[in-house]
Amino acid sequence: MGSTSEGQQADARDRDSEGRARSARPRDGLGRPLPYDAQGVPRQPEGVVRTPEETVTEAQALLAAGKPFHAHEVFEDAWKSGPDDERTLWRGLAQLAVGLTHAARGNATGGARLLRRGAGAIEEWATRTDRKRPYDLDLPGLAEWARGLAGDVEGGATVDAGARAPGLRGA
Repeated sequence: MGSTSEGQQADARDRDSEGRARSARPRDGLGRPLPYDAQGVPRQPEGVVRTPEETVTEAQALLAAGKPFHAHEVFEDAWKSGPDDERTLWRGLAQLAVGLTHAARGNATGGARLLRRGAGAIEEWATRTDRKRPYDLDLPGLAEWARGLAGDVEGGATVDAGARAPGLRGA
C-alpha cells in the first residue's frame, strides 16, 4: 500500500461522522485544499437550515469577505432545504458564487460558464414566478453583474473575489 505526499495512506479516505468521503484538509478562502498541516479558513457547516433572509445576509457577508466558495455552500443549503419551487433560484445563486470562485482562482473558462449558467437560472426563475426581487434580491442586477464579470474574465482580467463581489440586494 502506497502513501501520498501528505503521508496519508493511498487508499485511506477522510470520512465525516456518517462515513461519507469528505476531505479533512484545510481550505483557503477560495475553497482550495491546503496541506493537512496548514492553517486554513474555517469551513461553513453543511446542512444548516436558515430563513431566506438569513441565507442572503450570511452569503452577502461571505462574498464581501472574499469567500465566494463559502457563500456557495450557504446557497447550497438553501437549495437543498428550501421549498421545491425555489430550488432553481438558490441553485442559480450558488452557481454565481462558485463562478466567482473559479474566476478568482484563474479558471476563466469555468468561471465564465458558471456565471452565465447562474445568470440564466435566476432569470428563468424570475420570469417563471414573476418575482424579480424575492427576499429583496436584485435578480436583474445580479444577472447583469454575472455576465459582465464573465466577459471580463474571458478577456483576461484578474479577479479579486472580495473586490468583484456582487451586492445581492443591489449596489
